[in-house]
Amino acid sequence: MTEFQAILQAATQLSVEDRLRLIDELTATVPEDQPPALSSAWLQEIQRRSAEVIAGTEVGTPWEEVRERVFGTLRTSSAN
Repeated sequence: MTEFQAILQAATQLSVEDRLRLIDELTATVPEDQPPALSSAWLQEIQRRSAEVIAGTEVGTPWEEVRERVFGTLRTSSAN
């Protein structure tokens, strides 16, 4: 088993909340000059949404609000 596989296996044993925290922390460590490769479908969706924002037909939601909604939902569901 590779080191990556061992870490992944251990990470999958974490609670959902801890896995999401781990994703958030790991994402923060990726240098800005090394963005992930995106599929053509994702690139098309990004272009479509960007065009809507530029045209003023769509208003985005601040990341802090989205993040709180996601983590708030997880906290609520894990408490049940």
